Amino acid sequence: MTLVIYGAPYSTCTRLVALVCKEKQIPFDFHPVDLVKGEHKTPNFLTIQPFGQIPYVVDDDGFVLYEARAIARYLIKKFPNQGTQELIPTEPKEEALFEQAASIEAFNFNPFASIIAQEKLFKPRLGLQTNEQVIQERLTMLNTKLDAYEIILGKQRYLAGNKVTLADLQHLPYGTALVKAGYGEVYSSRPNVARWWNDLTNRPAWQDILEIFK
Repeated sequence: MTLVIYGAPYSTCTRLVALVCKEKQIPFDFHPVDLVKGEHKTPNFLTIQPFGQIPYVVDDDGFVLYEARAIARYLIKKFPNQGTQELIPTEPKEEALFEQAASIEAFNFNPFASIIAQEKLFKPRLGLQTNEQVIQERLTMLNTKLDAYEIILGKQRYLAGNKVTLADLQHLPYGTALVKAGYGEVYSSRPNVARWWNDLTNRPAWQDILEIFK
């Protein structure tokens, strides 16, 4: 039995889980959940994922897990010697720097990039009105945060040091959505951020995800 991902092709969280599978060379099957039809709010779905959110996974032994970041960490730790190494470092200081970088993404990037993507890309998909004021407010805050990224990435290749980690990869789904929404200059206008971003987006695993989830 193969790991099964239940999610949606355009879902950023679904893409993160699939990305980790590709980086760790974990075969998976994809089971699409139609959000427009409300399949994630059906009684059967809610018995598995009580929040009615995607993705969730069923592992080859029947183990069920939801929350994309939790799934990513689980898979990386389950297959430490497979695929890309040390996406979560184990040496104490390196692990601490990874946790620092993961917090940077969670609190200084995701809250801004996710809202911009929701307003610009996901709301129109659902027939909802975009709030341009919210976009501009979040974009202003994101630019301030990325100024700090520029300083960090001027000293090292990645957010946790000179090796790529899950903290970097977690930027890809919403970060790519920003580019699709027309805000690629948040990366290209900063040389160190641009170098880092180009490095991440050209990773073969991410290119595979873009091909799978067209």
